[in-house]
Amino acid sequence: MDLPLIEDQVFSQAEIAKTPLIKGEYEYCTFNNCDLSNVDLSGMIFGDCRFNGCNLSLAKLSKTMFKEVKFLDCKLTGLHFDHCDAFLFAVDFDNCLLQLSSFYRLKMRKTNFLRTDLREADFTEADLTGALFEETDLQNAVFDQTILEKANFTKAFNYSINPDNNRIKNALFSYPGVLGLLNKYQITIA
Repeated sequence: MDLPLIEDQVFSQAEIAKTPLIKGEYEYCTFNNCDLSNVDLSGMIFGDCRFNGCNLSLAKLSKTMFKEVKFLDCKLTGLHFDHCDAFLFAVDFDNCLLQLSSFYRLKMRKTNFLRTDLREADFTEADLTGALFEETDLQNAVFDQTILEKANFTKAFNYSINPDNNRIKNALFSYPGVLGLLNKYQITIA
């Protein structure tokens, strides 16, 4: 089934309130302050799009495609990015709320997580090679069988990563965050 192509459009909350998004392929579009929480975005395609100040919390993402999509100042709580179409999946986040979101088994090489709240996010079996976690809160985030090679955690905080269960070769850490690699030992460092 061919989806209608929507190109180079700017969408605002007022426009979406009058006319909800149609199931389509959105290329080079910008979404400003749109409330898409609990909206079914399944099967839609977003390529080279930008979401500014949007709320997509609990949106349905079954087979949704995100290709080179940037999220700025967005609320993305409880999203299952692992339900998205993995083909060409590429996203970046800046100053976003991504609590309780799942990235299970996704390939997210060189993804930027800048000033982002990733508390209780699930990165189980994800490939985060070369990812950047800058000023990012990773409290209770799950890393299990995750590829973190060359990932940059130097400005991340509150993470707990078991080096025995994750690939961390050439990953970058700094003090005091690096102590999160020792949590499994339940030791006290004075």
